[in-house]
Amino acid sequence: MRRLCLIFLLIVPLFASTALAQPNDTRKPANADVAKAKEEKDLEAERILRERRANAQSLLISLASDADRYSDSKLRARTLARIASALWDADAERARAMFRKAWDAAENVDQENQRKLQEDIKEQQAKKGSYAVTNPPSIRAEVLRLAARRDRKLGEELLAKLNTEKQQEAADAADRLRNFRSGSEAASQRLNLARQLLDADVDRALQFADPALGNINQESLDFLSYLRDKDAAAADLRYASLLGLAERDMQSDANTVSILSSYLFSPHTFVTFDNNGSSVSSTSRNTGPPAVPGQLRDAFFRTAANILLRPLPPPGQDQSSAGVQGKYLMLKRLMPLFDQYTSREMAEAVRTQMEAMTNLVSEEARQRDDNPLREGIRPPMSNDDREKSLLNRIDRAKTSEERDQLYVELARMFTDSEDNRARDYVAKIEDSDFRQKVRGYIDASLVMNAVGKKNGDRVIELVRTGELTHFQKSWGFGQAARLFAKTDRDKALSVLEE
Repeated sequence: MRRLCLIFLLIVPLFASTALAQPNDTRKPANADVAKAKEEKDLEAERILRERRANAQSLLISLASDADRYSDSKLRARTLARIASALWDADAERARAMFRKAWDAAENVDQENQRKLQEDIKEQQAKKGSYAVTNPPSIRAEVLRLAARRDRKLGEELLAKLNTEKQQEAADAADRLRNFRSGSEAASQRLNLARQLLDADVDRALQFADPALGNINQESLDFLSYLRDKDAAAADLRYASLLGLAERDMQSDANTVSILSSYLFSPHTFVTFDNNGSSVSSTSRNTGPPAVPGQLRDAFFRTAANILLRPLPPPGQDQSSAGVQGKYLMLKRLMPLFDQYTSREMAEAVRTQMEAMTNLVSEEARQRDDNPLREGIRPPMSNDDREKSLLNRIDRAKTSEERDQLYVELARMFTDSEDNRARDYVAKIEDSDFRQKVRGYIDASLVMNAVGKKNGDRVIELVRTGELTHFQKSWGFGQAARLFAKTDRDKALSVLEE
């Protein structure tokens, strides 16, 4: 491995230095002899550079031949992919063949990693009833990223190979009424690759992303928000196209509107509602609303109003993803935006629709005012206000399952502040099996937050008393030792032994 690194450090820079052989001074020499000497010197420099590049190319090809015999498939895949990328400009055909060999090796690695991961999950479930694992890195994704940067056609070829479950996708699409989190597996992989390419080459990223940007879901809108940081005009154009698509689709509903609203008001954060509750997911830190053209914002509200003001279906025939209660909550969430940005007539029409649904939803929905309703639109509630609101909902809950879910929300609310009330609320969960699983999740979250805040003593306390897997305990002690390494070496060593 050390030999590989040294060779790469010595060889690869030579492939980027062609420009050095080209003289920049085009002025006529004052003396013919001086000009001739300079020309001979440049020719000799160019000859030496060609010779060095040829030697470097030969060494890389020799190294690739050695890599073919590596017993470590991961090292073989990564080595071949990097050599192929370095050789591309000099010998594209040979490099293309190396990329394919790297892909075959990466495929074996990923399959073996997934097999081990599933075995680990089964083992933890058998012992603890729950599991906590870390997904291994995708070696195929690494090869794909390097190949796609060099050749779009090769990138498409490998991307197609990555989607090995086309029949399952078709079944999933048939079973899934509306999936707002992601599209098909192929579209998800395509957007993931495009996101990785975005920082280096916007045009190449869009070549891969565009085929997947015809569906309205969290992944496509998330990509557009990242794209807007690089090329606002390109992102706005594609977003406007999605608005037209949503308005024409009779299956568009309140959650469609919410997903579209994220681009304008809460980039990378998405809120959806169903007939029983809500979901909030975030892919990165919310950067605040972007400065979009007023025409684009107006187009969103016209589309949103046309969708939200559609007549309610007859009782028992609502097949939307939100249901009656979800639609009511979404109207309640978006109403402040209509008041702020639209005409009085449009805002009143939406408010009238919401008020007409009042008798169709529960008292809890009518009284509800929590952070999912406020996310990206109004300031969040304080912990005290959220706790009071959730406790009031628990008092009104009709089933133990509903109460248990609310206790989970209360417990999660206090994990960030490392408050022991998180554990106290877990203890109130009535279902013993569910309580055990939630306790493991909350304790792991508390450990991660304590590590993030560099509170080594708190980490040790939580690891010793928490319901954690052996892997989580080992990780926690390791992180605590790292935190104490500079200030208390003896304690760090003690923790490592433990």
